Amino acid sequence: QVQLAESGGGLVQPGGSLRLSCAASGSIFSINVMAWHRQAPGKQRELVASIFSSGSLYYVDSAKGRFTISRDNAKNTVYLQMNSLKPEDTAVYYCYAGVTLRVGAVPNGYWGQGTLVTVSS
Repeated sequence: QVQLAESGGGLVQPGGSLRLSCAASGSIFSINVMAWHRQAPGKQRELVASIFSSGSLYYVDSAKGRFTISRDNAKNTVYLQMNSLKPEDTAVYYCYAGVTLRVGAVPNGYWGQGTLVTVSS
């Protein structure tokens, strides 16, 4: 019904930048929230940043001042601009979207397949 396609991961040196993109497609009536989570090896998945349709934002403390989340509602796309990357940012980054499929329906949560970000010299 709904697919999330992520792109933009890769290998970057410490201090470098990457921009992740996630486009939602399918039978979408509206998207309430879009977010980025990450999971490092041996660790639990954590919420990195989220953006609501109202414009409300959230960042995990480790991302504040370095990462910026934004969205293009017309394209159902969310972005994560990551600057001043550190080795501890190395993880698989997952896109998440809370999607309403029709008027009056309860939103469903959807996940992307993940994109690997490696920060290393």
